[in-house]
Amino acid sequence: MPCASRIFTGFRALGFNSNHVPLAVRYHQKHNENYVVTCVGKAFHTYNCSRLGIISVSNSHPDAIGCLAVDAYLVFTASRNVVQAFARGKEVVHTYRGHDKDVHLLLPFGNHLISVDEDSQLKIWDIESEEVYLEMSFDNRTFQITVVMHPSTYLNKVLVASQQGTMQLWNVKTGKLLYTFPGWGSAITVVEQAPAVDVVAVGLANGEIVLHNLKYDETIMRFTQDWGPVTSISFRTDGHPVMTSGSTAGHIALWDLEEKRMLSQIREAHGSAVTGMTCLLREPLMVTSAADNALKVWIFDQPDGGGRLLRQRTGHSAPPTKVHFHGSDGQSILSAGQDSTVRSFSTVHDRLNKNLGRASFNKAETKKSGLKRDVHRMPPVTDFASETTRQSDWDNILACHRGLAEVTTWNYQRSTMGKHRLLHPRFDGDEQGAVAQCVTVSSCGNFGIIGYSSGHVDVYNLQSGIHRGSYGKPKAHSACVRGVAIDGLNQLTITAAADKNVKFWKFKDKDLLCTLQLMCQVANIVLHRDSSMLAVSLDNFTVSIVDIDTRRVVRHFAGHGNRITDMAFSPDARWLITASMDATVRTWDLPSGRLVDCFLVDAAVTSLSLSPTFDFLVTTHIDDLGIYLWSNMTLYTHVALRPLPSEYEPYLLDMPSTSRKTQDVAVEVEPEDADAMVVSEFKSPEQISDELVTLSLLPNSRWQNLLNLEVIKQRNKPKEPPKVPKSAPFFLPTVPGLEFKLNTAEEDIHKKSDTHVRKSTLQPVSEFGQLLEDSMTTGTASFGHLMAVLKATSPSGIDLHLRSLSPEVGGSADMMIQFMKFIQWVLETHKDFELAQAYLGLFLKLHGDVIASHCTLVEQARKLSEIQVSAWANLQDMFNQSLCLVNYLKSATL
Repeated sequence: MPCASRIFTGFRALGFNSNHVPLAVRYHQKHNENYVVTCVGKAFHTYNCSRLGIISVSNSHPDAIGCLAVDAYLVFTASRNVVQAFARGKEVVHTYRGHDKDVHLLLPFGNHLISVDEDSQLKIWDIESEEVYLEMSFDNRTFQITVVMHPSTYLNKVLVASQQGTMQLWNVKTGKLLYTFPGWGSAITVVEQAPAVDVVAVGLANGEIVLHNLKYDETIMRFTQDWGPVTSISFRTDGHPVMTSGSTAGHIALWDLEEKRMLSQIREAHGSAVTGMTCLLREPLMVTSAADNALKVWIFDQPDGGGRLLRQRTGHSAPPTKVHFHGSDGQSILSAGQDSTVRSFSTVHDRLNKNLGRASFNKAETKKSGLKRDVHRMPPVTDFASETTRQSDWDNILACHRGLAEVTTWNYQRSTMGKHRLLHPRFDGDEQGAVAQCVTVSSCGNFGIIGYSSGHVDVYNLQSGIHRGSYGKPKAHSACVRGVAIDGLNQLTITAAADKNVKFWKFKDKDLLCTLQLMCQVANIVLHRDSSMLAVSLDNFTVSIVDIDTRRVVRHFAGHGNRITDMAFSPDARWLITASMDATVRTWDLPSGRLVDCFLVDAAVTSLSLSPTFDFLVTTHIDDLGIYLWSNMTLYTHVALRPLPSEYEPYLLDMPSTSRKTQDVAVEVEPEDADAMVVSEFKSPEQISDELVTLSLLPNSRWQNLLNLEVIKQRNKPKEPPKVPKSAPFFLPTVPGLEFKLNTAEEDIHKKSDTHVRKSTLQPVSEFGQLLEDSMTTGTASFGHLMAVLKATSPSGIDLHLRSLSPEVGGSADMMIQFMKFIQWVLETHKDFELAQAYLGLFLKLHGDVIASHCTLVEQARKLSEIQVSAWANLQDMFNQSLCLVNYLKSATL
């Protein structure tokens, strides 16, 4: 199967913490630490309770996880009708197949695992051999299993509860029914073992909690909560007789078992049903989870015995509506969700995530009433814009809300909602139906522009929140404004509306400069400030690229089959990435005007943004709480981007999981396109053209400091030469005789061996000089080998070679003439230009006096000077021609 995308591959998903599947807690005795396992769709996370830091992320399942359970060593998960066992929190070690329906209950039971599917088929598996030990069937009409638990100290016994309200005690070793409990007239939702032997707590669908003695079949006490069915139960084991219960309303109740009354309550602990709840062993801590994508740790240290929130991990409880990279480092992602919250997610580590709060008309009243009963909650954010320039001085985020003309400011530095509410007085009167549709912030961070459904466009100062003017008299457009943008220099403002017009205004004077009419109504605009390219999506599912300098349409892209939801430019403005409700993501190449990549996703993309560092693409999707990161493969592998044909059918690309993708990425191609996609290893030619000046591939350190070698050696010379200690032989030489006397005659011989003859007059010709002499007979054919020798020589060696050409040190005038002919040949071939200049400069520095004293050397130097002047003149002409062409392309109106 061909690769779905040649550019992007799934990296990881952000913002997931938990879902409706109850959590599981395991205690690691060696680490002396409790670990929490939560489900996040097709994978599960493992956190430590001390800091709620993520420890591991499991491998992805083929389908969503329906339930999970843990024992001392393994984590068991059920995905549809397949049960798997994971070791070390990520690796599958066992797989159990045999259920016909989806498994919804799991219970580790010593060396065995109990699983129950939706048809109430109960199977007991041997964990190691993966074989079925026992199988039991129940009729859903009379006994539909809802809970399976093992009572403490009951050997080989399992308690099974039903939707009909009855319970049965089974011996799983013999497969016999031991006892049937008649129940309490309501469906059983949860059963939990109490600290006391033989006692279990039974939670019912009518809100009752029954503490029942299994041995005597007697009810010890009953409690009732008024918040709907009981969803979870747990007991404190740190010396306090307290039972905790969760409800579908998100409230938690604490019950005093000695006084048989409600001790305290934690209202609005979660935004949805509390499905997971566990009190940690011998600690005043409780861990809870819910479908609101929150994992919380509570500590019981209140005067009334109640609990308070100690630490938490939260994400969006409703699907995100807008995402955008914040800052130039590409490490922070701003996200606004349908839960009216604005959050920041980090691509580096989860500990850098932060919540900017929930939008509220009155923050003070919201704190008093609580988030769940907040009547001041504002509608979700539909669009926002941010800048980092002045974020430490004042609010730097501007957001508009669904159905409101009022625009809010947010402060990223303080992680809170801002102090300004931007609303023009005109909307308090006749035009109550006006809604803020789009916003943008200037690159300086001082101004914000708001476009309204009434056609008005207003400018506000973000520091003071004061209105600074409006575009148009009385309106900028006659229809709903769909997009606003400001260029990078605050000189030009662009507005686009449903009246098919894109208007260009002076930013300061608010004067209309130009109006560009398009073929269809505008849906959205995105401006790339550095390149002055404006992408305009239209209601006919096409995209037009407008050059704001010339104010003309320069490109037009068509191919989407539904409404375009968002667009993003690459940092170099070479690519435009678009997403549509047809569940496709397309990448367009602007220079060629062709489609170069296209892939399908499971759910349509609602918003996307490309990292300023070009390494990640971030997307959000319909009815999905996650924020998905896609890695750009062109940064670390060669990708051949051939234009795709117009009839290209995209393939489905797997969504990223919550774990980082580490496997190798291989780009697959169709067999018929394999020959066209083969890219051989590129090898640079020695010279592209004889008319061009070609430089060598040597590093600058090999030739740039040739003229300064003496200074470098003098600077690096040690202050004192190293002193070598005088070595004495193991046997000291002595003179034969009766008296002990050292023999110093050998030392005197070594001293007398030093000669006073000048070695320079007897020095033979150097190897480099020999090559020059050989070239006198062979001509220019051997100059190439001579250049190769110099390229392989160090700077100090080159200095020694050129010094050896002097007649005083073994060289000759003929060698010097031949060297100048060699440099002349290099300049005429236009190769290794910088090496020729460096070698010639060092040669003239060393032998300038010798050249001036010989007529033949002066004549050859004159010829070389003419070639040198001609070479530099040719190079200067090419520079001038290139600069002229660049200046023309920058200034000409095409």
